Amino acid sequence: MSSVSGMGAILVQLRVRTHICKMCVHTRNGFRRQNRKQKRSTAMPTTPMATTPKTVLITGTSSGIGLATALGTARAGWTTIATMRDTAKAEALLKAAAEQGVADRIQVKRLDVVDSETITTCLDEVIAEHGRLDALVNNAGAGQVGTAELIELDDFRTAMEVNFFGVVALTRAALPHLRATQGRVITVTSVGGIVGQPFNEPYCAAKFAVEGFMESLAPVAAAVGVDVAVVEPAAVASEFVTSMSLDRPAMIDQAGPYAPALQAYFDRIQNVFRTAQSQAEAAAPIVEALTGDRPAFRIQTSERARDVVGTKLADLDGSAVQNLTRPWLTS
Repeated sequence: MSSVSGMGAILVQLRVRTHICKMCVHTRNGFRRQNRKQKRSTAMPTTPMATTPKTVLITGTSSGIGLATALGTARAGWTTIATMRDTAKAEALLKAAAEQGVADRIQVKRLDVVDSETITTCLDEVIAEHGRLDALVNNAGAGQVGTAELIELDDFRTAMEVNFFGVVALTRAALPHLRATQGRVITVTSVGGIVGQPFNEPYCAAKFAVEGFMESLAPVAAAVGVDVAVVEPAAVASEFVTSMSLDRPAMIDQAGPYAPALQAYFDRIQNVFRTAQSQAEAAAPIVEALTGDRPAFRIQTSERARDVVGTKLADLDGSAVQNLTRPWLTS
């Protein structure tokens, strides 16, 4: 078996629409792109008429939780702005919307969370066409499997840009409009934003950052009438599962001393997703957070998620989480 210094870097970037516990749309853009000063939306916030249907903007809706959430909000009577990087991939959403009789409530728009121009353009169009924005659902994200010694620093930057900076950029841009409607920001994070998961350092680091950002923002936003909540799924049956058809033997062969642990990790993930929550089940609490009374800040979508989050929040010295995750890497 080759040494770590001789084996080079191995990166498994899972370009999928949900995450390891909720992974979705992966970016093609580099980290530095987001560092450009974002052009502010030129649309002025307005005070909507009471009879105007509420409008929600959801990111990452071409598949997975985002698609299911868009259908759910449309069924609940909301004008749903379903965004995605590539609108050519809207077929599954539009077909399901037609089958459920809500096609007239769903409007597909292009939005790439790491492209500030698409953020500005999309928000300007929403305000021009609908006169209001009542809620934002940050769902788009990127999954990445690897460990610090085997992947490049730029891979960490890419994960942070999509999963963290993209969320910050869109939330900042949407807040003036949400203040005008006393709206809500619902962000789909993951149990991976609470519990660090083996071979998911870039992804979990980004999701931890999102949780910290939203927890800090929540009381400030509440002071100006905007509710903020995070939704934390565990394993969700989605395109992530089918995208696991990777060349695992080659990956493990190149993993050097990490190979046994990586093999055990892949075995565990395969077993976990056999009993994963459905996309619709994961989306239901998001829709409820939008349509019900003021939501709790932290919302889990399943008993499995509640068990994991509960373990972490009660784990003062970190031993409970380590006891939870270390067995993932043994056969």
